[in-house]
Amino acid sequence: MAFHWLAAQLWRHRVAGLMVIMGVTSLLILLGTHLLQRSSHHEWPKGWSKIPAKDKKGLPAYAKQRPNKPYQNYRRSDTQSTSAQTQKDANLHNILRSRAPVVFLKTHKTGGSTVQNLLFRMGEKDRATFAFPYYTYQFSYPDKFRAEFVDELPDSSSQFDILCSHMRLDVEQVKQIMPPNTTYITILREPLQTFESVFSYYTSTIPAFTLAKKVAETAEHKSALSVFLESPESFWDPKEPENGLAKNPMSFDLGLNSQQWNSSWPADLTLLKETFQLVMIAEHFDESLVLLGALLKLELEELAYLRLNTRSPKYVTLLDDITKARLRAWNSLDVLLYDFFLKLFWEKAEQYGLERLNRDVALLKVSTDRIRQKCVARKGVPPEELEDFIRPWQTDSVTILGYQIQGNLTKHEQGFCMRLVLPELQYHAHLYFLQYGRDMRAARTE
Repeated sequence: MAFHWLAAQLWRHRVAGLMVIMGVTSLLILLGTHLLQRSSHHEWPKGWSKIPAKDKKGLPAYAKQRPNKPYQNYRRSDTQSTSAQTQKDANLHNILRSRAPVVFLKTHKTGGSTVQNLLFRMGEKDRATFAFPYYTYQFSYPDKFRAEFVDELPDSSSQFDILCSHMRLDVEQVKQIMPPNTTYITILREPLQTFESVFSYYTSTIPAFTLAKKVAETAEHKSALSVFLESPESFWDPKEPENGLAKNPMSFDLGLNSQQWNSSWPADLTLLKETFQLVMIAEHFDESLVLLGALLKLELEELAYLRLNTRSPKYVTLLDDITKARLRAWNSLDVLLYDFFLKLFWEKAEQYGLERLNRDVALLKVSTDRIRQKCVARKGVPPEELEDFIRPWQTDSVTILGYQIQGNLTKHEQGFCMRLVLPELQYHAHLYFLQYGRDMRAARTE
């Protein structure tokens, strides 16, 4: 059902150039803008602004995202002067923030976009201060995270409260940004399904996958994935930075040596175990949310979700036994990582109480189903049938589906439901504008 917008609404559209990895300039299209008047049918967050698009290959121009200023530490100097109003705003910010700060390591193709949406909603409600990338949506991925990749701390805030944009983890660098009492969470997914999804989404982006796709075009009755797995070493150049996700992608995101086992792995796993208070498991998503809710003091309604950034089923490759065996061998470190944290997950579940967990999962499902029925008119909606501001970003290799919300909602319900279906890029840009009063920076072109 199309949204009915008043003629009096004014949208401002901008187009900006973005230098892609191979030097190709792609158009940056406005997916949203500042609404000057409120629709009589749909309430929309104020401050809607330009969204610097990712490049047409599917990922940001990695090497272009370099801050051109020194990082400003979140701990202000005692001698730094602040206005009375700024200090008042900072005090109000501290009062509103009753939860501990949160770092969410958003791993690729594991359900991370759905968790991030929950944290975006939580942070917006709490008036939290987000640690945003200085450029675009990611912290100079696939470089390991560095403190200098973070935008400045707003004058009205005394600390960063939430960091949940894509990065490759460096724990010590993150600790330079976030307060000592920060809660660390991430999510993992069964490794074979993770890799199949990564391959599907980034076939036209990751060089190793692109080469396999070209070979598959001349092979009869073979998918690009099967061609790649027959001889992955022949396509994969470990020295190519953009191949980071082409082997053990979850280990790569967590900052581990993802190319091969080495003697540091046991110590690295121990460090991750000590760092993360919760490692969610995609195959047990509702159970993970209940544990997350207990950790972050969230109500059932705040844990409601819709699965975001999902592809059309026709782009999902069914895995036969041979393919599964090859996937397991190629991603052996991810298998080790997943098994390690799956065991820890159930240990945490037992500490919570399995009977209590099952009861709370049932309550969560009832609450979430009620909210979905209230909010969603259609699911699995093709992108061409969606308005710009709720249309998921599309890759070259798959179609990503979205949602349409109901039309018979109150203004309060509209605001809640719109945020529930809002794709990552649009929500990110909206929150950035609310925090800084300006549009996000596009990637540098040098």
